[in-house]
Amino acid sequence: MDIKQYVQIRKENLRAVTATLKRIPSLCIVQVNDDPASNTYIKGKLADAAEVGINAEVKKFPTSISEEQLLKEIDLLNNDPTIDGFIVQMPLPKQIDEEKVKVAVTPLKDVDGFHPLSKFKACTPLGIMNYLSYSGVSFTGKNAVVIGRSNIVGKPMAKLLLNANMNVTILHSKTTPEDMRRYLANADIIVVAVGKKYFLDHSYVLKESAVVVDVGINRLEGVTYGDVEPNLKVALQTPVPGGVGLLTRLTLLENLLEAYNNGI
Repeated sequence: MDIKQYVQIRKENLRAVTATLKRIPSLCIVQVNDDPASNTYIKGKLADAAEVGINAEVKKFPTSISEEQLLKEIDLLNNDPTIDGFIVQMPLPKQIDEEKVKVAVTPLKDVDGFHPLSKFKACTPLGIMNYLSYSGVSFTGKNAVVIGRSNIVGKPMAKLLLNANMNVTILHSKTTPEDMRRYLANADIIVVAVGKKYFLDHSYVLKESAVVVDVGINRLEGVTYGDVEPNLKVALQTPVPGGVGLLTRLTLLENLLEAYNNGI
């Protein structure tokens, strides 16, 4: 099943659940940038929320806001009983420490899953795992390679794959080209999150049975490209656009519903 079909089924399930609730769940999105990609992503989140019966609002602050003031605004949301969960859209202005912001969000409402004590798993890795599981992908004893070691995707992705009893290897900018090719040639699942157009291309020899998950979003001259060149000779390759981004947005809503239930 392709990702769009899968996401639509999950949305229908969410809509059926929210229709039975006494109160409409509420999501808040904090935005402190004028980034076109963020604007597009937020627009998609708002549309998704409306589609499944969740209230979503955006609190947009000027990019000149101080770190201290933003932390105060976050604390207000932490203590607002009408907000079930909220996220702070990245990136943030240079005067604001992203790590401070991530830990300022209470773990009870951190539906992005960024706080180290969050009650929720990070949306992108969890969305990927849920989709692969639904698609019947086998994990136990197989080899997984994650390219990229960010705290948002790479590291939590590796942890979830390890929890699924896979043999997990993280590759990164310091990995030699020879090792990169050697590990990828033996990989059953490959997750690419490096932010470079077509980093993984047809020059690599991969298993025909491999699953390749493309997390990359690279916008060049108005066109969106993934980290993986299209049409690799593998069993499953997620597209860009219309792939992992949809899974991330879906998982945010599922986390929000869990936050709502935890708050009852």
